[in-house]
Amino acid sequence: MVYGDGTKGPQVALSDDTRVGGLETAVKSAVNKDPTIDPNIGQYGQHRIKPDSKPFRLSKSFTEKYSKVKPPFGFDGLGELVYKRTYSRTKEDGTNEEWYETIERVVNGTYTMQKNWIEEHGLRWEERKGQESAQEMYDKIFNLKFTPPGRGLWAMGSPITEERGLYAALNNCAFVSTENIKDDLAAPFTFLMDASMLGVGVGFDTKGADQLYIKGVDKRRQLEFYDIPDTREGWVESVRILLESYFLGTPEVKFGYEKIRPAGAPIKGFGGKSSGPEPLKELHEGIRKTLENQVNSYMTATSIVDIQNLIGKAVVAGNVRRTAEIAFGDPHSEEYLDLKNYKVNPERAEYGWASNNSVFAYLGMDYGEIAKRINDNGEPGLAWLENMRVYGRMKDPPNNKDHRAKGGNPCLEQTLESYELCCLVETYPHRHESKEEYLRTIKFAYLYAKTVTLGKTHWPETNRVLLRNRRIGASMSGIAQFIDTKGIKDRGLEELINWSDEGYNVIQKYDEIYSDWLCIPKSIKTTSIKPSGTVSLLAGATPGVHWPEARHYLRRIRLSKHSNLIPALKEAGYNLEPAFGSENSTLVVEIPVALKEKIRTNKEVSMWEKLSIAAIMQRHWADNQVSCTVSFDPKTEGHQIESALNYFQRQLKGISFLPFKEDVYPQMPYEEISEEKYEELKSKLKPLDLRGVSETVTNIEKFCDGDKCTI
Repeated sequence: MVYGDGTKGPQVALSDDTRVGGLETAVKSAVNKDPTIDPNIGQYGQHRIKPDSKPFRLSKSFTEKYSKVKPPFGFDGLGELVYKRTYSRTKEDGTNEEWYETIERVVNGTYTMQKNWIEEHGLRWEERKGQESAQEMYDKIFNLKFTPPGRGLWAMGSPITEERGLYAALNNCAFVSTENIKDDLAAPFTFLMDASMLGVGVGFDTKGADQLYIKGVDKRRQLEFYDIPDTREGWVESVRILLESYFLGTPEVKFGYEKIRPAGAPIKGFGGKSSGPEPLKELHEGIRKTLENQVNSYMTATSIVDIQNLIGKAVVAGNVRRTAEIAFGDPHSEEYLDLKNYKVNPERAEYGWASNNSVFAYLGMDYGEIAKRINDNGEPGLAWLENMRVYGRMKDPPNNKDHRAKGGNPCLEQTLESYELCCLVETYPHRHESKEEYLRTIKFAYLYAKTVTLGKTHWPETNRVLLRNRRIGASMSGIAQFIDTKGIKDRGLEELINWSDEGYNVIQKYDEIYSDWLCIPKSIKTTSIKPSGTVSLLAGATPGVHWPEARHYLRRIRLSKHSNLIPALKEAGYNLEPAFGSENSTLVVEIPVALKEKIRTNKEVSMWEKLSIAAIMQRHWADNQVSCTVSFDPKTEGHQIESALNYFQRQLKGISFLPFKEDVYPQMPYEEISEEKYEELKSKLKPLDLRGVSETVTNIEKFCDGDKCTI
C-alpha cells in the first residue's frame, strides 16, 4: 500500500478469488504508483484524476444468450406473473423488459456504482475483471440463486438512480427516533414520510413523548400561504411547515393544492397513477386535528404514533406500491399498549393499521401482561434493544458494536441507528446443489448489498450514519424447504447450521477484501433473516424462516382492470373476477399453487419449534436480526407464551406472534385447497405465455412484505 507520505508498504498477495472488478489492479496500482494520478495534489491532500464517465455495460453478446433461456420462475407460473406485474419496467420503445433485460439493467447499475466510486477516488478500474465479475453475478440472479430486494429489481440501473440519483430508493428499511424531538422538531415525521414515498419501510419510537411543548398556531397573525409543488419534496415540505407552525407557534398556514396533478394521471419514474391531492388534504386535516387537541401541553406517545400513522395512510393512498411502519413503545405504558384497542380508541381504527406496534422489552422483565395481549390479537411484538446493541450473532462474544442503535425496521430484521437505512439481499440455499455452490453465490449477494452503500442519499443525517456503518443484510429464504425436504443428500437442520456458519465466515472474508478495495469501513453487521415478500415468490421459496400456509392453495393477485396481462391469463384459463371493494378498477386472478417439496405446513409446526429455528438462525447466521412471526394456536399454546418469552429472551433480538384465526373474508391472498381441487383446477389451465406482453400499468399489491401488515 502507499502511505500518506508517499512511501510504500508491503506487497499484498491476492487469491484468484479476489481478482474481480478491478481489485487486483487497484491494489497493484496503489503499490506501484498509478501513472494516471494527476501530479497536482488537492487542497486537503487528495489525489485528483479525471474519471471515465462511461457507465459500465455488460457485453451484449453475453446477455443475448440468456434471451433464449426460459427463466426458472417458481410456484406454477406465479413467479413469472409477479415479475411481470411488479418488476418489469417499460423500456424506451414502449415494450416491457423480459427477465434477462431486467437483470442486465440491475447488474449494469450495480457495477456502474462500483466503477464510479473507484474512479472518483483516484483508483483504476479494470474493465475485463469487472466484466467477468458482472457476468457471474448476472447468471446467479437470472437463475434465482439470489435476488436483490424488490426495490432493487425495480430501481437499480433505472432513471431513478442513474438520472435522479435517488439511491435511497434502493434500500429496504429505515428507522428514526423521536428522542431528540425538542431539537429535531418535524424531522422524524418528514423523514418517515419522505422515505415511505420512496418505498422504504420505516420504524420509529415514542421516546419523544412529554418532551415537546405544543404552542399551537398563532391565529392573530396573517395566514401564511404555501402553494404545494407537484413533487414528492413538495408534499413532504408541506407537512414540515404544518407541523412546525404548531411546534413553534408561527402563523397558521394555508395550502394551495392546484398544482398537484389530478387523480389518474401517470407517475413517471416510480410508476402508478396519481391519487390527486385528496390524500394530502386528509393528512393535513388529520395532523391539525391531532395537534389542536395537544395545544398548550406536551406531545404524547399517542400523538407521535397518530401523526406517523396518518402519514403512512396518506402514502398508501398516494399510490406508493407498499409502505410499512413499526412503532416502538414502553412495555409498561397502558396508553401505548391500548393504541390498537379500538374499543378504547375507536377513532384510531381509520389509520392505526398503518403500523405494527412493538415494545422495547428488557431482559428479566415480567412478560405476563404482554403475553395476555399477544394471545388476544398478536400484538405487541418485542425487541430486546440490549441484545441488539451488545451482540452480533448470539453465539459470538459480546462486542457492543451497535451501542448507538436505537431501534429497528418494520419487520425487525435490522438493528438500526436513528436516520439509518439498510439494503437487504436474499439468497436461496435450497436452490443450490452443494454448499460450495452456495458459498460462491454468497459472494455476489454480499457484493450487491455492499455496492448499494456507495450511493449517497439526500439526507445528511443518513449519509453520516451510512458512511460510518455500511450496514447490509444478507438473508436466506426457503429455510423450511431446506430443513424438511426429504431425499436430498446432506440436508436438514444440522446441515443448515453448517452452511450458516461457513456462509457467515465467507461474508466476513469478502467484507474485508472489498472494503479494502473500495477504501471504506467494513460493515458493522452483514447478515439477517428477512420475512420476504413477493421476491421469494419469483424463486419458488418459502419466505425466510416461515413455513408455508398450505401444500396446495390459491394465491390471489390483484391487477389493474387495464392490465395487459389479462388477455394472456384469460387465454390460459385462469379465473379472474372483480376485486371486492374496487370492482370498477381492479381484478383478482386466482393462481392454483402446489409446493413441489413434501414439507410441513405452518399449522403442523409447533410454536416452540418456530421459536427454536429463529434462535438457531440468530445464533449461527444473523448478526443483525431474524424476523420471525410465530403463528400459534391460542387455545393450546397461548398460555405458554409467557414461558416462551422467558426462555428465549437471551437467544433472540426480536419476535412477534400471530394467533391462528379461522377468519374468512372475500378474496383472501392465500386460500388452502385440497390436492384434488388443485389437480382439477390445474387440468383446466393451458401454459401461460407472458413473453412479449407489455405491462403499461403499475399494479398495486395491497399486502406488504410483513406477515401482519395486511392493509
